[in-house]
Amino acid sequence: MNYHKIVLAGGNGYIGTALAEHFKTLAEEVIILSRHAKPANGNIKTIIWDGKNEGDWVTELENADLLVNLCGKNVNCRYTKANREEILNSRIAPTTLLNKVVLKLQSPPKLWINATSATIYRHAEDRPQDELNGETGYGFSVDVCRAWENSFFDVNTPRTRKIALRMGIVFGKNDGVFPRLLNLVKFGLGGQQGNGQQYVSWIHEDDIAQITQWLLEHHEISGIINATAPNPVKNAEQMRLIRSIYGKRFGLPAPNWLLGIGALLIGTETELILKSRWVLPARLMEAGYQFKFPEIKRAIEACI
Repeated sequence: MNYHKIVLAGGNGYIGTALAEHFKTLAEEVIILSRHAKPANGNIKTIIWDGKNEGDWVTELENADLLVNLCGKNVNCRYTKANREEILNSRIAPTTLLNKVVLKLQSPPKLWINATSATIYRHAEDRPQDELNGETGYGFSVDVCRAWENSFFDVNTPRTRKIALRMGIVFGKNDGVFPRLLNLVKFGLGGQQGNGQQYVSWIHEDDIAQITQWLLEHHEISGIINATAPNPVKNAEQMRLIRSIYGKRFGLPAPNWLLGIGALLIGTETELILKSRWVLPARLMEAGYQFKFPEIKRAIEACI
């Protein structure tokens, strides 16, 4: 085994499941901290926590090689006052709690990765945004990301290296965004969304898992890391490729006004679709990380 223990806080969701599967053959133990009980699956064990209070789960962090914090309410909802508060608190409270606990441990995790979001950057159609020269945007989702990262980095943990992983839109076959895009294509609705010129900074789930392991091995890296593929595409091209690879010649486009109605009906926000996220993983590329899926065509083929 390469590692003793991997801990995934909030790890029963889509990304957590992918990481648990990746590390189960590499680590003696994979510990998932969750609000809901789940039977053990080999060396993958779920421990109950509430993300707000210390408890028996604290001892599970001792001698961990890696702690990944994935906690946070799904942003795919209407930004009502109640939802805004829950989106923010569900990120800040667990991060604050983990900072408090990590400082107390005798043998704290060697690396702590907080999974944040590339949506912290501004709407960008003029130039790409990276960790060195990127500009943060404005609005609720950006404010959440900024507060989230501040709560993470404001506490110095001298024995635990910290990385905020700003993830793009994650593509995978079984969950996340891609199956929903594919369903649009299947039903003839897979045309461009809005004017189709907004950039999509995406990443395949296999690269998320491999980047996590790669960062664990590269002790010299800390701070902000963009986890996006090196070749973003525009929305129109993304949808064209999905149609082409699936075998659909036509997809009905969705103009802004129609997206607004649809978002209202299904309880989400058009920002999730229309914001142009043109983000590059400058630090990963400079440090030599080799992407398994650098091009979106190969990622779509793998997902389909």
